[in-house]
Amino acid sequence: MLKFNKHIIQNGETLDSIAADYNLSAYDLKLFHNNQCEVKDQILIQIRHQKELFVPRIAVEERNKLVKFSRGNRIDFNPKNSFLNYGVVIKIENGENQNELKYDTSVRWMKFEDKLHYFEINRTSNLFINEEEVNEMADLLAYKTSKVLYPLTVSVDEHGKLNDIENIFEYKKRWTAVKDEVYKEYEGEIVDQYCQKIENILNEPDALLIYLKNDYFLRTFFFGIYQKFDQHYQAEIKETFPIINNAIEPNYKIKVEIDPVKDDYDLINISGTGKLFDERSRDDFINRAPFSQFSEGQSQINNDGDFRLVHFLNGETMLAESLYLECDINVEKRKKISVTVAVLD
Repeated sequence: MLKFNKHIIQNGETLDSIAADYNLSAYDLKLFHNNQCEVKDQILIQIRHQKELFVPRIAVEERNKLVKFSRGNRIDFNPKNSFLNYGVVIKIENGENQNELKYDTSVRWMKFEDKLHYFEINRTSNLFINEEEVNEMADLLAYKTSKVLYPLTVSVDEHGKLNDIENIFEYKKRWTAVKDEVYKEYEGEIVDQYCQKIENILNEPDALLIYLKNDYFLRTFFFGIYQKFDQHYQAEIKETFPIINNAIEPNYKIKVEIDPVKDDYDLINISGTGKLFDERSRDDFINRAPFSQFSEGQSQINNDGDFRLVHFLNGETMLAESLYLECDINVEKRKKISVTVAVLD
């Protein structure tokens, strides 16, 4: 993000008139410009030959273009009464193998209680795998039986980060109706085996909870981006992501930056890049070790993995208009997950 804008000097403008437009003193504007420009373009007393001026990024003529921060350069998460529909695209790359999932989902705010926001998540479209609607038996069964999970109720903290799945004990009650629907369309040993597998999962709520909390959409949408930023509009966070099957998710260190000025579409831009930051080696991850196998003091930080995120928030509501998250790690093969979420008209 640039830390300045450029003002093209028009005929008749003076240092004082330009400074007034940006709610700055002439001295502060001159000082900022001189610290950014080449020596030949510095201002001594007044504008002479200069064609443009460097002005601070947050010095704008239209004050409504500035992002509204609360105390301590924090952006607030206030989703009350929101109800939005999103398109979701999830790409999974594992070495040479690539798969893409597409579906639509709705996100409805329900209530705020005990410092937590509650949302209802519902699938609102069929599932597409690699641009084709699911049609193979295994995929159809997976899609049909997944209906037992929706609507899904989740709780989210005041930073917009996923806290818990709140209606997990409802799924067994729903299963009877979903199972009847499956048997109306399919029959045979494969169906029996698949339904038994689902029932086994439903009888293990702890395992089901872990599965749902590892959902790529939920973890992207409720990432916890509503942070406190420093004077340079940056924040460093440590976060985990379920890119591989491990009891302890890989850790990433991420530098996040917010543009204090809304873009031409009145959106708030937040971006971040980071690296894997974990004491576990590649072999540890391959062996699904929850901790480093080296003794204390001998392990080194493994940074063979990248993290990237981009959020575009509505300039007024500060709710997500579109999101992108990309995470990779090197195990037997390099695995990469990318998630794109965009609001539907």
